[in-house]
Amino acid sequence: MTGLVVLAAGGSTRLGRPKQLLVHEGVSLVRRAATCALDSGLGPVFLVLGAEADGVADAVAGLEVRPVVHEAWRSGQAGSVAAGVAAAAAAGCDAVLLIPCDLPRLTAGVLLDLSKACKSSGLPIAACRYDRVLGAPALFRSELFDELRSLQGDAGAKALIRRDLARVATVDWDGGAFDVDTAEDADSLDGSGAGA
Repeated sequence: MTGLVVLAAGGSTRLGRPKQLLVHEGVSLVRRAATCALDSGLGPVFLVLGAEADGVADAVAGLEVRPVVHEAWRSGQAGSVAAGVAAAAAAGCDAVLLIPCDLPRLTAGVLLDLSKACKSSGLPIAACRYDRVLGAPALFRSELFDELRSLQGDAGAKALIRRDLARVATVDWDGGAFDVDTAEDADSLDGSGAGA
């Protein structure tokens, strides 16, 4: 069983407002990520909350997600990853799929492709490849849970992916090249980056 961990705890410091609540095609980015995770049917969905926790939780109202409150969200993305992995492990998951909430082109199909790549390759990691780099969404089997929980700062799981490329299966996904970090990115969304 795979635990799908939607990472939505960040403070969006570069953007200056909660990216989780930006709207694309009538849906907030966090709700879009959570819906894709649920639609994949791979397992339980965990939502890591931190900055703007109440507003982000409200944005996914009615969805069957399990909130994970990460009080130390200011310490960086690694802490959010660790919180999500801990929740998935406690629920008996034997893998986690880490999903940033700022990928407007995400689909459930991408998540299913990662699961298939991991199973067919026998490798412990499956990551998306875009712009000649590897990154999230990415799936990690349980033998890597300790490594994920030991990450520090704002590096997130990308550092673990790069540590040994021989253990990484890849899924090509051009859509991963566009995430939302700046006001210009937000303005390019269909919802003009406004709303909740």
